[in-house]
Amino acid sequence: MKVYGTHICIDCRNYLALQKSRGFAATFIEITEDTAKLKEFLALRDHDPIFAPVREQGGIGVPFFVNEDGRKTFDLNEALGWIGQEPVREEEIAEHRPT
Repeated sequence: MKVYGTHICIDCRNYLALQKSRGFAATFIEITEDTAKLKEFLALRDHDPIFAPVREQGGIGVPFFVNEDGRKTFDLNEALGWIGQEPVREEEIAEHRPT
């Protein structure tokens, strides 16, 4: 599984903390690391219909999960299911949004 994201995104940081604590394999693509990775992500974001609602709402669309079989989702629990992982438990969330 590929995961597109950035360390400046709280949801991406929570995903990375979960991956580290559970120890499962997935490739995290840091889209702000270099222009090639950003262009790879933008090609998906600009042309894949799954991003239409994200674009309409002015969002970025990360973390974005792409399974080896081509399935795509923004839903962490769905992506975890692809690789045989249980859904996220509340106590596994490393960072919470300020209220």
